[in-house]
Amino acid sequence: MAVPQHVAIILDGNGRWAKAKGMPRNYGHVQGAKNVEQICEDAYYMGIKYLTVYAFSTENWKRSRDEVDALMTLLRNYMKTCVKTAKKNHMKVRVIGDKTGLDEDIQRSIAQLEEESKDQDGLNFTIAINYGSRDEICRAVKKIAAEGLAPEEITEDVISAHLDTAGIPDPDLLIRTSGELRLSNYLMWQLAYTEFYFTEVPWPDFDKAELQKAIDRYNVRDRRYGGVKET
Repeated sequence: MAVPQHVAIILDGNGRWAKAKGMPRNYGHVQGAKNVEQICEDAYYMGIKYLTVYAFSTENWKRSRDEVDALMTLLRNYMKTCVKTAKKNHMKVRVIGDKTGLDEDIQRSIAQLEEESKDQDGLNFTIAINYGSRDEICRAVKKIAAEGLAPEEITEDVISAHLDTAGIPDPDLLIRTSGELRLSNYLMWQLAYTEFYFTEVPWPDFDKAELQKAIDRYNVRDRRYGGVKET
């Protein structure tokens, strides 16, 4: 069985999961954050080398002030615990997205986490925070323009090298939990030839067995990258 080198996940369904249990939405986010830690460990031992999760989008600022504040508090706590988790599990952690839109203390915590985990040789774990694919591409174009490259010098490789994910291979498999069937402005450039897997299972209930189901489905796909399969 082939194990995808890079798995990207849209963590969806925390709020609905909590509501179904008669709990506030923030309870779902807390449980979802705990599940991220477990899935990181499971993914590594299953042979996955890169894991990228969509934690907070550029559009999530439109949610209620109470929910956004709670998510930022959760993020602050997670950044602190992730430093210890990264060391324990040998994870190299990277955060993508527009970090300048985050409070300064969160930016400092992210910088500390990235610095302290940069030499780890286990799972390459990427967290998308204040991330939107259109915003990422706009920022990449601005960088290229600032460098003064001529039009004929701008290639796919040049654009990829200016994205937040520079140096990270494109995902082999995208998983979205909780039944929604859309990308929600996530890694649109990088997902050009990625296999998609959608599940009704909400993120807090997504476990190792569910991850294995996604990998099993991945293994029956015929990845042709736009080519025609020979008969």
